[in-house]
Amino acid sequence: MILFSAILEDILDYDINQFDVASYNVASKVISDTITPIAKIITRLGNAETLIFITIILVVSIKDKKIRLAIPINLLCASVLNFILKNIIQRPRPNEFRIIDQSGYSFPSGHSMVSMAFYGFLIYLIFKNVKNNYIKALLIFILTCIIIMIGLSRVYLGVHYTSDVLGGFLLALSYLTLYTAFFKTISNKN
Repeated sequence: MILFSAILEDILDYDINQFDVASYNVASKVISDTITPIAKIITRLGNAETLIFITIILVVSIKDKKIRLAIPINLLCASVLNFILKNIIQRPRPNEFRIIDQSGYSFPSGHSMVSMAFYGFLIYLIFKNVKNNYIKALLIFILTCIIIMIGLSRVYLGVHYTSDVLGGFLLALSYLTLYTAFFKTISNKN
């Protein structure tokens, strides 16, 4: 939360730090016909429709009632928190280049924050419940890569500054700490 607060303070002071400018400029220079379709596919893994679809599949396929309920509640809470913060902070999106159209405010990145909260909670569930260490490590690695790649895709596609993505990740990690503690407490009750 301390790092998130530091980023937020700069944004509220209307400071766009040199790191944001530099990373945004790098992203604009590496645009290619090869990377762009890949970035568009990766960013869809953080879209509301995709996350809702995955949630439905998990709710239908998971037997544990507490987990089946915790997954959609997590998605809803993270999404609502992001929506509220975006509308309080109201940071405009970068507009120098945009590969895709995106409306709304920029900070914190919704794709980054909600993906970190959603896939991060799945990582927690996998860590706690998957017994096979190889499968556990593989799934955690894949989900971690998805989270990171979603964040990178948002900067590459020109709809976020790096601080939007980092802010989303940091806030989601703080949120996940609380949500997993709450889930653990509820799960331990009979």
